[in-house]
Amino acid sequence: MDREGTPRRLRAVPNDATQVQFATLHGYKRAYRRAGSGPAVLLLHGIGDNSLAWEPLFAQLSEEYTVIAPDFLGHGFSDRPRADYSVSAFANGMRDLLTYLDIERVTVVGHSLGGGVAGQFAYQYPELVERLVLVGTGGVTKDVNPALRALSLPFSEYILGLMSIPAVFATFSTAAKSLQNLIPTTLFTDNNEIVRVLERMPEKGSAEVFARTLRSAVDWRGQVVTMLDRCYLSAAIPTLIVWGSDDQVIPVAHAHMLHSAMPGSQLEVFDGAGHFPFRDDPERFLDLFFTFVGATNPAVISRNDVKAALRQGPSVKPLTGDSGTRHAVLDALGNDERSAT
Repeated sequence: MDREGTPRRLRAVPNDATQVQFATLHGYKRAYRRAGSGPAVLLLHGIGDNSLAWEPLFAQLSEEYTVIAPDFLGHGFSDRPRADYSVSAFANGMRDLLTYLDIERVTVVGHSLGGGVAGQFAYQYPELVERLVLVGTGGVTKDVNPALRALSLPFSEYILGLMSIPAVFATFSTAAKSLQNLIPTTLFTDNNEIVRVLERMPEKGSAEVFARTLRSAVDWRGQVVTMLDRCYLSAAIPTLIVWGSDDQVIPVAHAHMLHSAMPGSQLEVFDGAGHFPFRDDPERFLDLFFTFVGATNPAVISRNDVKAALRQGPSVKPLTGDSGTRHAVLDALGNDERSAT
């Protein structure tokens, strides 16, 4: 609903709203899309993806907000140097871009890898963050799709590089879409979106960047970073957690763990949606976002606030993400959630 109570409807995005702009930072070209005016919203995409992942939301968000949707370094139209592609490096890059654009504070919306970057950004630069929206976010605990574990192994970039061969990509794309359309199972819920992301793999350097980015956060055992032990520092930041019930990339159990670790957060699970709930049902996502922002006050966090939180520590024992903690969370949710993960 909009502010007058009228149901929101998706509209085509004007060409100028999706036009790529560039900033040169530290000698490298950073691409971003900017539209609208008002309070700033920073949209952070997932691994291998780009700012156009958010295209279904641009028109409506830009009516009330200044929307900044960057391409991470190594992604989309940004440069692909031999560089640091860790989560913390991406967070630093977002600080630099916002400073370049003279934007002082933002509501950060992060999907998948972008959610992990959003959490890290809030940890490193809490004074810049008004709200957090974490969508199918990485960096909660170790569980992750086995395909991503495999792609973290040495030489996986050469396998991904095969996507540069048109016939190989065409065959893969056709097979993936056929499986999703022909076989009614949650295993293939995200196939069409994965094909969309991989369409950029043929660009020179994309496979290498994907592999380097993935290895900074995932190994053969799963995700190697977690925000669970530090997210208490973000307790004063209004946080919305959004997940798809059929997410095959990062299990929905992670949403419940993160929500438990952040007691003041709001959790919304989109039934039947996969790893891209904001694309599966953009109208619902927009209504949820506008309602969340309208019902919360922007955080104002100082260095003294961070110091006090560090000295006090978490109010409850931090979740570790190990199997015992995970099962305890699932037990509290009931057997249905356990069987779904």
